[in-house]
Amino acid sequence: MPQGTWSLIVRYGSVPLCSINCWPRRAIFRVHEAARPRESCCSSLITNSLRAPTARASSAEQLEELFVAAQARGNEGLMIKDLESVYTPGRRGKSWLKMKRELATLDVVVTAVEYGHGKRIGVLSDYTFAVRDGDRLVNIGKAYSGLTDAEIAEMTNWFLEHTIADHGLRLEVQPKIVVEVAFNNMMRSDRHNSGYALRFPRIVRLRPDKLPEEADTIERVREIYQQQGHGQEKADSSLRSE
Repeated sequence: MPQGTWSLIVRYGSVPLCSINCWPRRAIFRVHEAARPRESCCSSLITNSLRAPTARASSAEQLEELFVAAQARGNEGLMIKDLESVYTPGRRGKSWLKMKRELATLDVVVTAVEYGHGKRIGVLSDYTFAVRDGDRLVNIGKAYSGLTDAEIAEMTNWFLEHTIADHGLRLEVQPKIVVEVAFNNMMRSDRHNSGYALRFPRIVRLRPDKLPEEADTIERVREIYQQQGHGQEKADSSLRSE
């Protein structure tokens, strides 16, 4: 049982189970069977009302239609599987492919930076960034990929010269650097004081041509969030600040 499951059962009385495969049933271990019989096994155990949508496609046009429908449901994209493939724990290989598309890009302001790991020890490669909310900046995410080593080295020097608070591995910096970030999905979250978080954000490019006053706004964030199929909503002002 996953860590924390028991406390959820005590609190809510039940816990949802998300199953992506059917392995043992009636003492038969099905991990080495092809995807087709495993799918049939799942279908016999789970009612249609609880099943995730599945479909078969044989052309790029059909895949595009299914992808558009998935995004309309608020899903990130599609998981494409070869029906004759076996399940390999811990590995998908080319038999399982994710089909997803960048939702949008945002021009954001860097508010804090952190030292990296591995080959990026000693350089500031992890950027926390924000959007505009009236006359203030509210954080919406953190990215650590997308820039070249040369760009990271150059920006490290700049951030060290423009630090306003030093917390050891994390530095708060003057909010003057604008970067363009891409992401796959947007969700509500109390991790950042914007009330939102980006899924798989990565830096597309530095935007030295833009001032912080030209960065995207929280209204633009809400617009993108609603385009995912979440409908109209009001920001929750009680969300915890970062």
